[in-house]
Amino acid sequence: MRKVWYGHKMTKTGFIAILGRPNVGKSTLLNAMVGEKITIVSSKPQTTRNRIIGILTEGENQYVFIDTPGMHTPRTKLGNYMVTAVDKTIGETDSAILVVEAEPYIHKTEHEIINKLKKMSIPAILVINKIDRSNPVKIAETIAAFSAEHDFAAVVPVSALKEKGVRDVLDEASGFLSESPWFFPEDMITDQPERRLASEIIREKILRLLKDEIPHGTAVTIEQMTEREHQNLIDIHAVIYCEKDSHKRIIIGKQGTMLKKIASQARREIESFLGVKINLQCWVKVKEDWRNRPGIIRDLGFRES
Repeated sequence: MRKVWYGHKMTKTGFIAILGRPNVGKSTLLNAMVGEKITIVSSKPQTTRNRIIGILTEGENQYVFIDTPGMHTPRTKLGNYMVTAVDKTIGETDSAILVVEAEPYIHKTEHEIINKLKKMSIPAILVINKIDRSNPVKIAETIAAFSAEHDFAAVVPVSALKEKGVRDVLDEASGFLSESPWFFPEDMITDQPERRLASEIIREKILRLLKDEIPHGTAVTIEQMTEREHQNLIDIHAVIYCEKDSHKRIIIGKQGTMLKKIASQARREIESFLGVKINLQCWVKVKEDWRNRPGIIRDLGFRES
């Protein structure tokens, strides 16, 4: 392999999977490590649906983190896709970060992840997240439980939301990097195309604003994303898909108030990320039971790789 040097040191890189149950804070940790919001965050489980790559380049080191959907027992075709994405990611990475909460027992899905790591001889760091909501006794009991189950390369308690302990995770993860040319440009922070980022930001606003009123049966596609020449303005046409007419009415809201709120909050965040003015237009359409229809799942942009 051709050697590539950064100053007087050879460059290093590594692909690191971020694994765990739904809603343990994997995406929050990824955003904190990369230093930018590149994946959506919600209190709802199974928010992340696709594998998302976050890239951090520091000095000679390039970390390539792969955020995965939360491991769970699938109940729909979409759920099957998400679990398959996790399995494939584990097999394609050099190392892993298992994110858990401070609980003195190991969940079934965490046992499954640990068994996969053992079977494939993939080294891993255990990150105990949300320590700001816990106490030293629970944290110590969690460390003891997981350490008895697996020989982790390191155990790091963190609060990803408050960015406490995140530097320690990076320092430990640097031990997973090996001498290699970088796979991405130095200033690149994600492999996600702008259309995907825009659609995910809109979906995040739906999850946050509607809370428990709408289940996870929503998806967002960007039908058009066009830059107006010499105007520093991008026109985005987005379609929000839901599974029932009743869901459509809730998303739109009385006299369109909820849809306007969703679009307004999403527009501001997309503008902040892309650094240009955005003209965002959103429509809502119904595709009944789309999460169990493989053809529609593919049409909406979900892939296993």
